[in-house]
Amino acid sequence: MAILVDKNSKIIVQGITGSEGSFHAQQCLDYGGNVVGGVTPGKGGQQVLDGNVPVFNTCKDARQQVGATVSLIFVPPAFAADAILEAADAGIELIVCITEGIPVADMVTVYDVLKTSNTRLIGPNCPGLLTPNQAKVGIMPGFIAQPGRIGVISKSGTLTYEAVYQLCSEGLGQSTCIGIGGDPIIGTKMVELLALFENDPDTDAVVLIGEIGGAMEIEAAQYVQNNMKKPVVGFIAGQTAPEGRRMGHAGAIVSGADESALAKMMVMKACGIHVVNSPADIGKTMTKALQLQCV
Repeated sequence: MAILVDKNSKIIVQGITGSEGSFHAQQCLDYGGNVVGGVTPGKGGQQVLDGNVPVFNTCKDARQQVGATVSLIFVPPAFAADAILEAADAGIELIVCITEGIPVADMVTVYDVLKTSNTRLIGPNCPGLLTPNQAKVGIMPGFIAQPGRIGVISKSGTLTYEAVYQLCSEGLGQSTCIGIGGDPIIGTKMVELLALFENDPDTDAVVLIGEIGGAMEIEAAQYVQNNMKKPVVGFIAGQTAPEGRRMGHAGAIVSGADESALAKMMVMKACGIHVVNSPADIGKTMTKALQLQCV
């Protein structure tokens, strides 16, 4: 079992006829065979990816004709918000937006609309998600992951890959790996994904990777303390960042002491999360956490 995507997911790619969209659509197709269509306005009726994938003019057409349940978005920033809203309007259950640089004002509108819909958004500005040996939706390298029982939630794309590597080095496979994105406004927060993993009978523990800035990690830590029985291993990136300096993601801005890496790590520890100082310790710490859970 997995959360959000599995071998039964039916994926369409918005922007499939562009260079980035076609390249990564092919990667997703090769990995799980789950790509059932693409969407590019005005190019409906074409066949792409060696004639294996049909192109539709709208998400609604793709939903009706191939039963799409997931949309992967590779659309330029100026048009990405409209692409998200189009997929949601078509009734697509899960949207994964890779696009970076969507105007914040556009995302405010998207966020408000999605609050009243049944659609979940992952991203934007994210690497997507991966359920090993079942489905790849985004740009994560599928070959690094192994099927297993550890969930991964991360703000950082590259640290997601490092966490997966460290887990695999300990013989610990993953149920689902999710890069949530580092923009100020994203569709799905850590708390929501922690709840999904806690309720997934085939996930035994979770890796949680955050960064400086914002209160999401604090909220997640409090959720773990009050609601989770499964062990959580946590890491906060940006431990050497100077106060007030933007580091990396647009959302990684330290505006106060309680948003610093040290403060977040202290809260996470107080809430029962197994906190590591380096991503190189994630795998070994998870092994110990699982052993303690069995005692």
